[in-house]
Amino acid sequence: MRKLTIIAILLISSLGFSQERNYSFSMEEAVNFALDSSYTAINSRREIAKSIKKKWETTAAGLPQIDGVVDYQNQLKQPVTLIPGEIAGGAPGSFVPVVFGTKQNMSLTGTLTQLIFDGSYLVGLKAAKVFVDYNENTNEKTLLEVRKGVINAYGSVLLTQESVAIFEKNLATLKDNLKETQAMYDNGFAEEEDVEQLQITTSQIQNQLSNSERMESIAKQMLNLALGIPVDAEVNLEDSLETLTTESIALALTETEFNFENNVDYRIAQNLTEQRELELKLEKSKALPSINGFVNYGTSAFDNEFVFFDSETSWFQSSVLGVSMNIPIFSSLQRSARTQQAKIALEQSKTDFVQATQQINLDLERAKSNYKFAIENYQTAESNLKLAERIESKNLIKYREGITTSFDLRQAQTQLYTAQQEYINSMLDVIDTKATLETVLNTPQLSNRDYSEKN
Repeated sequence: MRKLTIIAILLISSLGFSQERNYSFSMEEAVNFALDSSYTAINSRREIAKSIKKKWETTAAGLPQIDGVVDYQNQLKQPVTLIPGEIAGGAPGSFVPVVFGTKQNMSLTGTLTQLIFDGSYLVGLKAAKVFVDYNENTNEKTLLEVRKGVINAYGSVLLTQESVAIFEKNLATLKDNLKETQAMYDNGFAEEEDVEQLQITTSQIQNQLSNSERMESIAKQMLNLALGIPVDAEVNLEDSLETLTTESIALALTETEFNFENNVDYRIAQNLTEQRELELKLEKSKALPSINGFVNYGTSAFDNEFVFFDSETSWFQSSVLGVSMNIPIFSSLQRSARTQQAKIALEQSKTDFVQATQQINLDLERAKSNYKFAIENYQTAESNLKLAERIESKNLIKYREGITTSFDLRQAQTQLYTAQQEYINSMLDVIDTKATLETVLNTPQLSNRDYSEKN
C-alpha cells in the first residue's frame, strides 16, 4: 500500500511538471519580462559580450606573447657534398663524396615577443572601447524597441478581445431582433424586407466575429513571440484596454524637457563619428615606425639514431635577444590615398550626424503631434460612441413602434458598429503613440538596468 502511494505521488508530480507553464502579466510585468527574456534582447546582450571579448583581443595583442616550437627531422636520404680529393689524400683534381651532419635531429624552442611601440595598436585600443560603447547603445535601442513592441502586442490582444466581446453582444442583440421581427412577419405585422435587412446585418456581424476570434489567436501568438515564450503558451492579461488608455493619457509628457544626450539614436550617431575619427588616426599612424622585441631559448640534439629521450643524449642550448624596427619609407602615395579616404569618410560622418540630429528633432515633434491627436481622437470617438448608441436605441424603439423602416435601423446599427470599432482602435492608438513618444524621450532610462549576459 505504501509503495502504491509513493508511485501515485511520483506520477502526479511528473504530470504537474510536464504541463505547460501558464503566464499572467500586467503591461509593466510583460515589458520587464520581455526585456530579460525576449529573443531579440538575449541576442543583443550577446553582442555586448562579443564586443567586450573583442576589446580584450585587441588589448592582448600588445601584451607579451609566448610561442613554443618542437621540430624533429629525419633525413631519409642525407645530402652528399663533394670535397677536393687532396684533402683526403687523393689525387689532385679528384673529388670525394662526404655526408655532413647526423641523420636525425630534434630542437625545442620557446620565443617571447613584446610589442614596444605601434601607433595602430594605440588607436585600436581606443576603437575597441568605442565599439563596446556602440554595442551598449545599440542594446539600449533594441530594448526600447522591445518595450514598444510588447506594449503594441499587449494592446493588440486586448483590442481583439474587446472586439470579440462587442461582436458577441451585437450578434446576440441582432438575433433577438431578428427573431422578434420574424415573428412579426409571420403574423403579418412586418415586411419581408425587414427580416432580410436584419439577416444581412446578422450575417455580416457573424463573419466579423469569426474573423475577430481568429485575429485574437494570432495577436496572442505575436505577444508570446515578443515575450520570448512558446507561441502556444497560455498568457493571462491582467490589465484592461480601458485602464491602460486612462493611464496613458498624460499630456504633461509632451512638455518633458528634451535632452539629446538621453536619446539613444543621438549617442549612436556620436559613436559612428568617433569611429570615423579613429579610422583617420589609424591611417595616419601607419606612417610611424613600429618596434618589437623578442627573446628566445632553444635546445637541440643530433644523432644518427632516435635517442632523444635517452638520458645520455647531449642537448645543446642556444638563446637570442633582439629588437626589430619597421620604418615605412615610401608607399607610392598609397598611405596618403587611404588617409584622404578616411578624411572624406569623417566629413561624411559629420554630415550624417547633423542629419541625425535634425531627424531626432523631427521624430520628437511628430511623436508629440501623433500623441496629442490620438488623445483628441479618443475623446471624440468616446463622444461619438455615446451618440451612436443613443441614435441606435431611438431607431430601434421607432422601428418596433412602426415609425421608421428597417433600412433606417440598419443604418443606425452600422453607424454604431463603426463607432464601436473606432473607439477601441482610438484606445490602442493612445497607448501606442505614448510608447513611441517615450521611446524618443528614452523614458524610462533602460540603460540603468542590469542586462548582463544571462543566456
